[in-house]
Amino acid sequence: MTFLMKYTYLFICLALLSSLPLQAQEPKATGGIFALTGATIETVTNGTVQGTLLIRDGKIVAIGDNVTYPDDATVIDCQGLTIYPGMIDGGTRIGLSEISSIELTQDYADVGELKPHMKALTAVNPNSPHMAITRMGGVTTALTVPSGGLFPGQAALINLYGYTPDAMAAGFEAIVMRFPSTARRGRRDSRSDEELEKDRKKALENINEIWAQAQEYHRVDSLHRATGSAAPAYYPEMAAMMPLLTGNAAMLIEVNRAEDILAAIEWVGEKKVKAILTGCAEGWRVAKEIAAAGIPVITGPVLELPTRDSDAYDRPYANPGIMQQAGVKVALRTEQTENVRNLPFHAGFAAAYGMGREEALRSVTIVPAEMFGLGDKLGSIEVGKVANLVIANGDIFEPRTQISHIFIDGWLMPYSSRQQRLYEEFLQRNP
Repeated sequence: MTFLMKYTYLFICLALLSSLPLQAQEPKATGGIFALTGATIETVTNGTVQGTLLIRDGKIVAIGDNVTYPDDATVIDCQGLTIYPGMIDGGTRIGLSEISSIELTQDYADVGELKPHMKALTAVNPNSPHMAITRMGGVTTALTVPSGGLFPGQAALINLYGYTPDAMAAGFEAIVMRFPSTARRGRRDSRSDEELEKDRKKALENINEIWAQAQEYHRVDSLHRATGSAAPAYYPEMAAMMPLLTGNAAMLIEVNRAEDILAAIEWVGEKKVKAILTGCAEGWRVAKEIAAAGIPVITGPVLELPTRDSDAYDRPYANPGIMQQAGVKVALRTEQTENVRNLPFHAGFAAAYGMGREEALRSVTIVPAEMFGLGDKLGSIEVGKVANLVIANGDIFEPRTQISHIFIDGWLMPYSSRQQRLYEEFLQRNP
């Protein structure tokens, strides 16, 4: 699409939007002190508790059956309801993409193979309608991940509420690397096995060359800081990789095929990288090896087709459970934009196909929080933690369960989304 065509299309879209009738202003989040009384509280880390949960200044300040609260607290009667930690999706494109058929709304990929300095957080759209829809599914926090190239950029963990990207930042960013793969890109990929292997080796050579450059940049920079010698030339790509070389940051390594997972494990060991494997669609084939390496995994989507025609239909459903039972620390992701809201159903399938409900709940709460170095702030219901909470009338993994209240950073979210408004509009339509 040419420059002129793009902006002509944008002008038409804006003209159409301006012709629509104005709607009432969106309801706002509510702050203050909240007492959630008479609830069943799924703490995740300390069992199930009955009683009251008190929120003040965005934090959980008291839990139990003897909690007192001030007269100015907003009391929410939670009799018959269950409070869960807000769920965390370990890999999405939320905030980076709006409408897949409109190129102007896509901001998850830039040109080039080496972009570790490109931050997904700067491209997040806080006003995306996907945010409210996702919150109403019980997901309060998500890792939004760039793609394209060997080093697509830096993923960012965001809370799904805020007026600016910085206000949404949840405290974790990580460079993404797409590990060279022997898998085909799709049904139209006509490369021979020899060509696939040749391309994989070439990509691995590129990664090793980039890593060697980063090491040399780190050496020169360290010498400059220690002795005052000449500083390295301005090279933002290399500067962004310094925390990886010093062990102060983790790298997200996207890899799926069993053979490639083993190669990635070997590469991580050689380079002594602090890593999290993402994807791992065939992790079930090499679960013992992943566990032996001690590398955590963010896997998914669970609601997916098998990677090979010869595999049983339920391999994607059972994959998280097989890895978890082998000793791998496993979190889940949807790898979606508009359907991040379905994270609880991905977890529900993982629970039903071998992971078990308790571990499945942990895989979308405390486990990703710990992977991201935020286990002291997110992922469970404990005094002192951030009040990211979901209140529901049943099992959070059941499709029939209704969510009634959502808290993010202690703010009570408006129970409103585009889909909810459409549902109510047509449910109460006047012919």
